[in-house]
Amino acid sequence: MLIDRGKGLETHDIAHRLVQRLRLRHLALLIEIDRLGSLTKVADLMAMTQPAVTQALAEVEQVFGTPLFLRSSRGMEATAQGQIVISRARAMVQDMELLSLDLQAHSMGRQAHLRLGVIPLVSGKLVSTALRATRPQGQVVSVSITEGLTETLLEQLRDHALDAVVARSSPDLNMKGLRHEALYAQQPRLIASRELAGRLGRRKLDWAQLQDLDWILGPRNTPMRRQVANLFLRAGLLEPVPSVETSSPKLIGELIVNHSRAVSVVPTEIAEELVRVSGVAIVPYSFEWGLSPIALFTRVAGQQRPVDKLFAQELKRVCTDKTVPLERGAFFY
Repeated sequence: MLIDRGKGLETHDIAHRLVQRLRLRHLALLIEIDRLGSLTKVADLMAMTQPAVTQALAEVEQVFGTPLFLRSSRGMEATAQGQIVISRARAMVQDMELLSLDLQAHSMGRQAHLRLGVIPLVSGKLVSTALRATRPQGQVVSVSITEGLTETLLEQLRDHALDAVVARSSPDLNMKGLRHEALYAQQPRLIASRELAGRLGRRKLDWAQLQDLDWILGPRNTPMRRQVANLFLRAGLLEPVPSVETSSPKLIGELIVNHSRAVSVVPTEIAEELVRVSGVAIVPYSFEWGLSPIALFTRVAGQQRPVDKLFAQELKRVCTDKTVPLERGAFFY
């Protein structure tokens, strides 16, 4: 009990020092030292002298009561405690940026600003419909949308650079500090030019023949790419070497219609949109597998804003509303 009280008092003392003495400029300083690894470079960037930077770092380390950086042959490197502090510092700086965006949105007659991460192969109809219905207190919100791979978007969510992420769930994702809720399932479709799709559709599915075509696939670490590889492995064949690697629906469509041997696998709603927009065709094959569900990812810690809660509510409503034709949804360009 005495030890516990001692730890409690120490924690209270640190918290008190942080509130009384820590400043936003200290946080910015730590982030830049970690990024640049050089006090001289940080001094040039922040228009300070190197002794002033050194003194400021010493002040911050005194506040925390522990060294945050050590000099090495590679420059300034964060200690274990420093890595924890810098991670929190990034989140706090991002929260200040969100506060600025919220105030800017409010000055323009909007309720708040929402920073959303979305993977490319997701229904744009789903997201846009949910955003149109996100009107806290009857007011619309301003939104910034970032596209990227799931792992990259989740890291930005963890760092408070994003408020929510719509991406594909997977058991091997790093979910530290995050939670997710499944939204809807996707089914894969093989797409090709109209001429090639016509030829393929008149024959039974032949994996050896498909392997010989020019594949357009996503990056190797994406769930879609892994599942395509598994399909060929189950047929006793190696994964085809892609002629192009991209997750962009627009590029996939353009590449396929301009290449007589190109094929790709995309979710049904994306395939049907590419049929309409780019003129590709869907090969009528039925694959005995499904993609991991699309999910909404949010942070565990911290209190959600009304706009965050409302967007999540509307997104889940759209996904369960059978009157919203997700299969014909647009995607983001």
